[in-house]
Amino acid sequence: MNLELRDRAFLITGGSDGLGLGLARRLVEEGARVAVCGRDAERLAQAQELLGPGALCFRADVTNTTELDEFVDETLSRFGGLDGAVNNAGRSAGTSIADSDDGAWREDYELKVISALHVSRRVLPALEETNGSIVNVLAVMARSPGANSTPTTASRSAGLALTKAMANEVGPRGVRVNAILIGLIESGQWVRQAKDANTELTEFYANLAKGSKVPLGRVGKAEEFADLATFLLSPRASYITGVGVGIDGGLSPVI
Repeated sequence: MNLELRDRAFLITGGSDGLGLGLARRLVEEGARVAVCGRDAERLAQAQELLGPGALCFRADVTNTTELDEFVDETLSRFGGLDGAVNNAGRSAGTSIADSDDGAWREDYELKVISALHVSRRVLPALEETNGSIVNVLAVMARSPGANSTPTTASRSAGLALTKAMANEVGPRGVRVNAILIGLIESGQWVRQAKDANTELTEFYANLAKGSKVPLGRVGKAEEFADLATFLLSPRASYITGVGVGIDGGLSPVI
């Protein structure tokens, strides 16, 4: 299937490794132009090598609005427009509510909700010109929060509400907004956890899937996430908006 992405331009936060980088590589394979941001200079340099000289790999902390604005401005200047934005920056943070503190909640909300809101607001005028789209990367537990899963699940639930509200608001302006709700997917954070545990990565992933009782019996691949996100960003998904699409191997208890 031709996804009609050649020469289109996309912005990805949290794109210097893991799922964001996997998506960026998939878009480049489709002939698109990409801009990614991250905080780690070494990872950004590696991403630049993988994505090629045509990509923009920009150092920015999404919780710093000045740096985030600079990233958006540089992307628009480099590409002359924008066809899609992916709010992917985030990390897992789960503790019991009783043992949590207000600061951790504020930090999580800033990282996962406010940054997505800020990027979306900034890129909306450019997306209106191209009938572009926004994809918010969330988690399956946004729909089914479990014990000891906050503040992440609360922030992700807020992201799902933001997705639906924004889709209703900007749909008449020709812009689509969707969310991807991930389960256990290969990513940089799991690689680092396996290393810290001194466990071989394949074994780590197998134990993770078994312990979480994933019906398909395995952890998802970054490429599988990238395929879904690429489709949702493409014109081939032109009548899909305001939905949260799960990619979790059947893990979510919610239909």
